[in-house]
Amino acid sequence: MATTTAPSRSSTEPDLQRGGERVAPSPNPLREGLRHERIPEPCTMVICGATGDLTERKLGPALYNLMLGGFLPPEFTVVGFARRELTNEQFSAHLLEGVNKYSRNKPAKASIWDSFARGIEYHRGDLDDPTAYAELGKRLDRIDRDRGTAGNRLFYLAVPPSLYPDIVQQLHDAGLAATGSARSSDAKRGWTRVIIEKPFGYDLASARTLNHAIGRVFDEDQVYRIDHYLGKETVQNLAVFRFGNGLFEPIWNRRYIDSVQITVAETVGVEGRGEFYDATGALRDIVQNHCLQLLAIFGMEPPVEVKAQDLRDEKLKVLRAVRPQTPEEVEQQVIRGQYVAGWVEGEKVHSYRDEPEVAPDSETETYVALKLSIDSWRWAGVPFYLRAGKALPSRVTEIAVQFKRAPLALFARAGVPTVDPNVLAIRVQPDEGILLRFGAKVPGQGLQIRTVNMDFRYGSSFAVDVPEAYETLLCDAMLGDPSLFTRNDEVERAWEILQPMLDAWASGDGGPLHFYGAGSWGPPAADELLERDGRVWRKP
Repeated sequence: MATTTAPSRSSTEPDLQRGGERVAPSPNPLREGLRHERIPEPCTMVICGATGDLTERKLGPALYNLMLGGFLPPEFTVVGFARRELTNEQFSAHLLEGVNKYSRNKPAKASIWDSFARGIEYHRGDLDDPTAYAELGKRLDRIDRDRGTAGNRLFYLAVPPSLYPDIVQQLHDAGLAATGSARSSDAKRGWTRVIIEKPFGYDLASARTLNHAIGRVFDEDQVYRIDHYLGKETVQNLAVFRFGNGLFEPIWNRRYIDSVQITVAETVGVEGRGEFYDATGALRDIVQNHCLQLLAIFGMEPPVEVKAQDLRDEKLKVLRAVRPQTPEEVEQQVIRGQYVAGWVEGEKVHSYRDEPEVAPDSETETYVALKLSIDSWRWAGVPFYLRAGKALPSRVTEIAVQFKRAPLALFARAGVPTVDPNVLAIRVQPDEGILLRFGAKVPGQGLQIRTVNMDFRYGSSFAVDVPEAYETLLCDAMLGDPSLFTRNDEVERAWEILQPMLDAWASGDGGPLHFYGAGSWGPPAADELLERDGRVWRKP
């Protein structure tokens, strides 16, 4: 295994060794103790569909920031694979434009970019053409010889999910998959991994079909299903927050927690993706992956070790414990909505049905709110309320924990009839941090109680630039650490939870489609969902 140069650091900091590798100390204390940030082995990353929006906005900037931070080896090479006619230089300029526009560190530093650009190549070809893959194989062999990438290859499928089965089969037919016995019989071959983007299927049946198609070509340990929410620092820190603090873990259960709310709110509409979104909707686009993954991480039991298999096993247990809903429960406990014209952040927003490529009589939900129950010893009787939507007042993702009220109305005799319950809000975006709300006496004569906040923010507390999720996830994929990626059985179980809702809506038994004005917090029916239980939505 090649040894690479770690990022610059103080001469007083020790070199950490792991298996002969030099390990770079983490610049972010939140991640210490979970796993050290190692520098990956030399490798080549092939982006299939490299001229699309994802590469420009996310992948290119993430790779540049990893190089800037010293977390990529000098031999690292990225190959763009698409059918557009581009030269290596033109593709490099395309990536640079994305870095200068979207990177958290912009503009690009000339010295860093020049070093990074030496490892940028472009491979022109149709993604359904076997000849293009044969030529790609020759190019990768040449890169191995010229740049010392040792046969280590990461394929990123930045394409619509419908193309996944054909592309992975093309990789297999061209001898680029290197699975199972092929890997063990050729130790010099290096590793091969594939990253696929959500959505992982359209429903339970399609998810199983997709997993089967990918599983015919790649072993499960080679497949990295990426959900960028799992790369966010707050989500990663949930395990540390819960299991590393004696203060919170003892009360993280049904005895002390009244309810949990998970909110994924967006201010934008469909942003020109009307055709995609009208065939998808909020339940498939957000709840199936982001919301259920947050629920699983929040509710899981302590893993035996902080390793990928143990972490993912515990998440799966939570999903398996989610109680399936009957059609009657879907009608009562799942609210779907669609936005009509309104105002968001001072901008006029047209009705969803007036968006380009959206059917004028579309029944697709742009908002969904639901109540789930987890039948486990820890969470029995604690309702989990999930909501996700577009054209809402704020862009925010958070987990809000409402604790039970104190058992004795101690202050009622002093004229304070109630005290608001304590709330713990874990903010995933945009201002990553944790807020604790509790009651305190107002200074002065008499007894007045007011709610106050303790507010922890990552940026101000650690004085570091929090990395983007794609930076963390791409680096982990190169390192072979699947902890923050979704396993095939997790995907299928998530669809099993949602399938009764999809079936009820398709049959017309899932309740009506409710409408809400853009810029509001959803339809009134979503408020009624909680009001029936004596609760209200938190306004982030």
